[in-house]
Amino acid sequence: MSVTPEITDAQLEEIYQFAIDLGKKAGARLMDGIHARIGGTISDISSNVASNANVTSNLAFQEKDNAVDIVTQVDEVERFIHEAISARYPAHKFIGEETYAKTSSSAREYLITSDPTWCVDPLDGTVNYTHMFPMFCVSIAFLVGGKPVIGVIYAPMLNQLFSSCLGRGAWLNETTRLPLIRNAKDGNVTNDNKDNYGVPPIPDNAPSKCIFSCEWGKDRRNVPGGNLRKKINSFVNMAAEKGGDNADGLRGMVHGVRSLGSATLDLAYTAMGSLDIWWEGGCWEWDVAAGVAILLEAGGLVTTANPPKDPDTANIEDVRLGSRLYLAIRPAGPSATETGRQSQERAVREVWKRVNHLDYSRPGA
Repeated sequence: MSVTPEITDAQLEEIYQFAIDLGKKAGARLMDGIHARIGGTISDISSNVASNANVTSNLAFQEKDNAVDIVTQVDEVERFIHEAISARYPAHKFIGEETYAKTSSSAREYLITSDPTWCVDPLDGTVNYTHMFPMFCVSIAFLVGGKPVIGVIYAPMLNQLFSSCLGRGAWLNETTRLPLIRNAKDGNVTNDNKDNYGVPPIPDNAPSKCIFSCEWGKDRRNVPGGNLRKKINSFVNMAAEKGGDNADGLRGMVHGVRSLGSATLDLAYTAMGSLDIWWEGGCWEWDVAAGVAILLEAGGLVTTANPPKDPDTANIEDVRLGSRLYLAIRPAGPSATETGRQSQERAVREVWKRVNHLDYSRPGA
């Protein structure tokens, strides 16, 4: 069954393979910049990107907006992606981080429509890239009807390619199906978003025994009621042991807290099952579109980060891409008493009880 009458299954498969190839080539260009900085020459990153080995970029670095928003001049990479897409699919719309930052007002209106649209971040994890910390990637998503149906994330320094296409599963390096966490006897079962057989359910006492992922973000204003303080309080609630000075006992006692510095890779690792929970506010659609596509295709859940008035009874709705508020739960299989979806929703409600309401507005979203 096709995504829309205008896009057949065969066409979607063609777009998917094009996106994978494009992600590899763009990742190779990012690695050219790394090698140029250290004075080396780029070698084959993989046999699929060797043809791009002689392209080098003279990347300059500057500080922009504040001390932690250190950005690399990645216009060339986004332009390469945009031109390749425009040449192949001239009728498709394009939203890219660098292009949008230059042309949109400071309010950053919501631009996603129902039209076939490419949503691209040429470099997610810019600070990591600046410091040559390997958690950075190219993020390419294809949206239909406002929803991501294809996702490609390529982390070239790690040689990890995450990809998904609606109805075709989610994959690591095109050969290993996500999530990775499976019982050996069920390793080849088909993913099912309701009952992902072979995949462990969410722990009974979640968020305890979970790996919790979060990001500090770019808003570092240390003011009363600000997002930074709300995040810090939420991190403490998720990490601290139960009891202590918390009268209601709502401490998470998670196994660990991780901050990768890349929202896109946070979602990819949640799809892989390496992270159990990801909670974040402040992301733009290009930060998360590909990751959301991959996580959903792997059987994960994505909803809003902000807790409702009654976490125990509120509906758990799919988050709208571009809302800037995200809570993601890894794929989960059934237990003796719950379906995988039920265990994911239980985890959502328990996280909601322990996190603060973040303030990230968005015109039109």
